[in-house]
Amino acid sequence: MKSPATKFSLKLLPLFVVLASTQASATDGYFAHGYGVKSQGMGGVGIALPQDALAAAANPAGMGLIGDRIDIGATWFRPIRESEITTAGINGTYDANESENFIIPEFGYNRQINPEVTLGVSIYGNGGMNTDYNRKVPLLGSTPAGIDLIQLFVAPTVTWKLTPANIIGVSVNLAYQRFAAKGLENFAAPNPYSTSGDNVTNKGHDNSYGAGLHIGWIGQVNDVVTLGATYQSKTYMSKFDKYKGLFAEAGDFDIPETYGVGIAVKATPQLTVAADVQRINYSDVAAVGNLGSNQSQLGSSNGPGFGWRDVTAVKLGASYAWNEQLTLRAGYNHATQPIRSSETLFNILAPGVVQDHLTLGTTWVLENKAELSLAYMHAFDNNVNGSSSVPASFGGGEANLKMYQDSLGIAYGWKL
Repeated sequence: MKSPATKFSLKLLPLFVVLASTQASATDGYFAHGYGVKSQGMGGVGIALPQDALAAAANPAGMGLIGDRIDIGATWFRPIRESEITTAGINGTYDANESENFIIPEFGYNRQINPEVTLGVSIYGNGGMNTDYNRKVPLLGSTPAGIDLIQLFVAPTVTWKLTPANIIGVSVNLAYQRFAAKGLENFAAPNPYSTSGDNVTNKGHDNSYGAGLHIGWIGQVNDVVTLGATYQSKTYMSKFDKYKGLFAEAGDFDIPETYGVGIAVKATPQLTVAADVQRINYSDVAAVGNLGSNQSQLGSSNGPGFGWRDVTAVKLGASYAWNEQLTLRAGYNHATQPIRSSETLFNILAPGVVQDHLTLGTTWVLENKAELSLAYMHAFDNNVNGSSSVPASFGGGEANLKMYQDSLGIAYGWKL
């Protein structure tokens, strides 16, 4: 028989799916810097340090170490983005913050089926991007420009304890995407830039669905050191038919593969330090990785994209148990720059240029033994200035990008 807490959490699942469709982020490229409020407070580490029922987002094997529990949370996210254009007759600074406050929910549930096997589910916003310009960007179109991209994962997860020290886990990543673009009239019919000019801009939101696999391992070397490794396949998505004239391969927008390794060290009974290295292969997704300077038409198999490079994210975190009730956390996250200086024009729509993140977090154990956790993240102001970024056919000149971000997360979790 399901406990009252379990019944309550299952009733919340549809609500979290709906709320997750409001999220937007851009930290490690357009992926979140971490998943789960506890991880977010430690720079996003989690491959070798599972802390809650969102662990499957970083490493499915982590669900084998957290026991029976439920976690519910939400993060307020505020990206501040801006573009500067310096070209003949169009010089100006353009504010993309008409929409600047977003709520990103999270939910996790895990159950220990027997001493060797667990079953659970993690629901989280994988990433996304939003720009909402307060006026038209003349290089792009005749109305205020912007895009809205969200990605939601629902990840049913199973783990097996192969030996007392080794756990493997597998998640099926069931993914949902929503996308809209506006203000790109310069690329739509009757101009010759697209294979389908009627499917470039101002078509409202379109939906996409898909699936992929996420596998992971955690090994406890001894009482002090834990290692982890994870691989997430490309998530193959249905196409955005309303935007088949914008994205390469007739609206295809898959979610890139990622892989990484991690280590956690219990330096003292109170202090745990952890580090992850994650690789995100953006260049394998044509709509993201194709160069914007490609001469093919938008929407074609080799059509222009955002020109993003692959990203390597290095995450460092520390957790200190001040006493039985209070745990303090801090972390740092650095991601390599995905956007080339020659590719800033198209990335006026997706200026994901931040690289360095500082995080703080805490957990307070309540009298009923439930946990209340908080996390703060600041992604420092960063610029990418264009270099030969605006082609002569558009008047020449440069497009310069700027962004910084803040987020504040809160989560409530309890053991079943």
